[in-house]
Amino acid sequence: MSDKLPWIILFGPLTAALLILLVTRRQRQLSAGLSVAAVALSFLGSCLLFLQTGDQHVQFAWLDFSPRLLVNFGVTVNVLSKTMLLVVTGVGLLVHVYSVGYMEEDRDMARYFGGLSLFMFSMLGIVLADNFVMMFIFWELVGVSSYLLIGHWYERPQAADAANKAFLANRIGDFGFMIGILMLWGLTGTVDFATLQTTLAGYQEKGMIGDILPYLTVAALMVFCGPMGKSAQVPLHVWLPDAMEGPTPVSALIHAATMVAAGVYLLVKISFLLALVPTAREVIAWIGIITAVMAALMATQQSDIKRVLAYSTLSQLGYMICAVGVAAGEAAMFHLFTHAFFKALLFLGSGTVIYAMHHEQNIWKMGGLRAKMPITFWTFLLGTLALMGCPLLSGFYSKDAILVAMAREHPAICVLGLFTAFLTAFYMTRLFVVVFINRPTSDAASHAHEAPAIMSWPLLILAVPAVGAGWKFVAGPFGLGGAHDETTHPGSVLLGYVPVLAVSAFIVGALLGFIVYRNRAADPINIAAFRRKFYFDEFYAVLIRLTQDGLARLTALVDRWVIDGAGVRGVSGATWGTGFMLRFLQVGNLQAYAFLFGLGVILAIYLAILS
Repeated sequence: MSDKLPWIILFGPLTAALLILLVTRRQRQLSAGLSVAAVALSFLGSCLLFLQTGDQHVQFAWLDFSPRLLVNFGVTVNVLSKTMLLVVTGVGLLVHVYSVGYMEEDRDMARYFGGLSLFMFSMLGIVLADNFVMMFIFWELVGVSSYLLIGHWYERPQAADAANKAFLANRIGDFGFMIGILMLWGLTGTVDFATLQTTLAGYQEKGMIGDILPYLTVAALMVFCGPMGKSAQVPLHVWLPDAMEGPTPVSALIHAATMVAAGVYLLVKISFLLALVPTAREVIAWIGIITAVMAALMATQQSDIKRVLAYSTLSQLGYMICAVGVAAGEAAMFHLFTHAFFKALLFLGSGTVIYAMHHEQNIWKMGGLRAKMPITFWTFLLGTLALMGCPLLSGFYSKDAILVAMAREHPAICVLGLFTAFLTAFYMTRLFVVVFINRPTSDAASHAHEAPAIMSWPLLILAVPAVGAGWKFVAGPFGLGGAHDETTHPGSVLLGYVPVLAVSAFIVGALLGFIVYRNRAADPINIAAFRRKFYFDEFYAVLIRLTQDGLARLTALVDRWVIDGAGVRGVSGATWGTGFMLRFLQVGNLQAYAFLFGLGVILAIYLAILS
């Protein structure tokens, strides 16, 4: 039975998706029930798998082009994948249950749950994949299913545009990912993770790494393009905030435990490769911290409750990516683990607020919800404090582990990490005060009420790990904890002060946010660059106009005047003109024919004499 568990976990959601598509798509409640039952089965299987000791590696031959290429369809079960399975299926189950209430009145509820099941199948495939090719296939399936879910309300132009933007931005990253896979296969002759690790270890033992280091560095950076797209790192981050156009439970699933976490998971999975390429890790670390800082600055000026959380996700993902870059993969996974719970809690909490506000998302039209929605208030407060890094809550421990790793390896990056922690406390306090503490600013806020129980219970359940997922006796069995070596390093002077500085950043940011935004009916701060997201969208619009649109205009010009004008019309025009001229020789007049005949004879005699 233990050998079958991974396959049950993987194919349960796919079975539900197929049944919804082929059998129950006209039965909304039954479709929802099938989807929830499938993810519940996967969660139960993940729990049973986690309780088992030892690792599993089950595979069978799929594409056999020996000796050049062998691709197996297989699953790898170890501490890393077990942890990820529990996070994905656990949060996924709560999002499914919450969705039953949130999407109750949606006419396309069956299609929504079908897309949700396909999404779960795709993400579980990434977690269990034992080789690059299998992972890339599921990687693309995640892209397709996210496209369907983000664009669920496709009749709204904003949702359709957001789905297209997510799909295209990820294709750019995935193209680089594919090149990286091909480069590694060309170097080692394998796409299997375990075999690749063994092969590279053999090269290292023989002292050959130096000879292939430039090639290996480029290959690692090309593979990193995939996580840049999926985990929304600068400059491919622009799709993630717009993904808020999908239903709020989709936002919770994408931002908390699945799609955006896939990039971090992949980087941790290939840490054996990154350990050999310090230049690539340096690039990864800087891209991560730049994303963290920029996204936090953008979040300080957003007015949409979901967009604030979206930029917060970008920032936290930057932390995780940076942790991988400073050789702290365990700390990255630790933060991914805790972040999944408190960010899912925050997104689902925002969903209950939006539900109570009749789908209003502007925080400046809210206020006073503390008394109207007590369950949402307290659970949202716990999620906010965890995200801000409040001591004793889960986010404090995992963020501290990353900051310590930054200080150990790269003090300058650690300073930026602490600045990001301050900004996180500032903008989350801003959000919480405006939505829950300040006076109501609209009729919808004055008449808001708590969400139904089916939406409230997932909040209460998620509040528990949001508080305690970082505690050692909880995180320890998952192989997490962000352990770090405090031996002499470039940043060892800073190491001892990191916890104090992190708590200070939390306190100062929270106090400043409370002072600035208490009793405010409008934002007293107006920084256009932050509000307009550093003009990335405008820059891409100009870039597309100068490149894609310019190429399109040039192609249209060549098609119209060269191919169509000179080619097609030119040939047809010349043929018509020749025929037009020749018809003057067929006049039907005997004297004219005699004259032409005589002229031809004279011309023939003249040419014969000249020759």
